[in-house]
Amino acid sequence: MMIIPVRCFSCGKPIGHLWEEFRKKLSSGENPKKALDELGLERTCCRSTFLGQTDLIGLVGKFKKS
Repeated sequence: MMIIPVRCFSCGKPIGHLWEEFRKKLSSGENPKKALDELGLERTCCRSTFLGQTDLIGLVGKFKKS
């Protein structure tokens, strides 16, 4: 499970609801550019938010709270 921003950090457009569909399209072998176009993400900032997401929950969970 990944933590995805609800809105784009730069422009504020709601994008969180599109994440699952984007992941399904990528897992079926679709080109990321085509998937983003089909989802209606035209702005560069929104596109980079999706393409730049990495799953760090497992890594961060290894560290103890101090």
